[in-house]
Amino acid sequence: MSAPARPARSVSPARRRAQRVVARAPWWLAVLALAVGGLLWVYPFIWMVSASLKSSVEIFGAGLSLVPETPVWENYSRAWGDAGFGVYMLNTVVVTVATVVIVVVRCALCGYVLGRYRFRGSRLVMGVLVATLFVPTGYTIIPIVKLSLELGLLNSLAGMTLALSGSANVASILIYAGYFRQLPKELEEAAVVDGAGFLRVFFKIMLPLSMPVTATVALLTFLFTWNAFFLPLVFSFSRPELRTLSVGMQAFVGENATDWSGMAAAGVISIVPIVALFLFLQRYFVDGIAGAVKS
Repeated sequence: MSAPARPARSVSPARRRAQRVVARAPWWLAVLALAVGGLLWVYPFIWMVSASLKSSVEIFGAGLSLVPETPVWENYSRAWGDAGFGVYMLNTVVVTVATVVIVVVRCALCGYVLGRYRFRGSRLVMGVLVATLFVPTGYTIIPIVKLSLELGLLNSLAGMTLALSGSANVASILIYAGYFRQLPKELEEAAVVDGAGFLRVFFKIMLPLSMPVTATVALLTFLFTWNAFFLPLVFSFSRPELRTLSVGMQAFVGENATDWSGMAAAGVISIVPIVALFLFLQRYFVDGIAGAVKS
């Protein structure tokens, strides 16, 4: 004879709430950890914006306080006009846009060939490209300067652009190759039947389809070129009017003192275009990385 069933034990509402809190504890811990990490990551940038509105005395006297006593907007006018950041901004925009265009077209063509075609020596070409990742940038500066000097491009924005866009950009090529490899071959076959050549197929069909990857490569190249310091310093050493924003930061460092508030204002001016571009291209950036990894 079976034992009688025990009546179900009722659970109080307070205990149910406690059980829900315990069950959701890992989620709350993850959110808390991400919030703390995000605050630690963003705080220096927030502090830089705050310092750009303070005097140099208040920067050191206020400690970690983020609220300026009296906003000093003259720091921005001093950085833009007196320090020449208006000219440096124009130089940086010209060099960066030209470099992005050159790198995107070159990497897209190279990635398209390596991703869609199989030819003798393709593995060797890919191996040589990957090997260039291990060459330090400082080792190539002497041949770059020597070649630019022979071509008469050393003290010019054109020479600076060619030097910045002349690197291998292996990561961008691999992203393009991985994306083009997953596209169906029927697209090219239909275009060839209609009489389209290699360049027409690439520029009219394949390149427009790779917009997420193009946005990713453009953003990465933009960040690299916008923040470049070593090559722009070499190419503008004898002509200060050719300085970019990163090189122009040295204008706030004097022999006996440093204009910290002006440097902070210049830093804010330099970082605003990067943030705006990322906010505009972030959706394409994520899609491009996801597509390349998926392939």
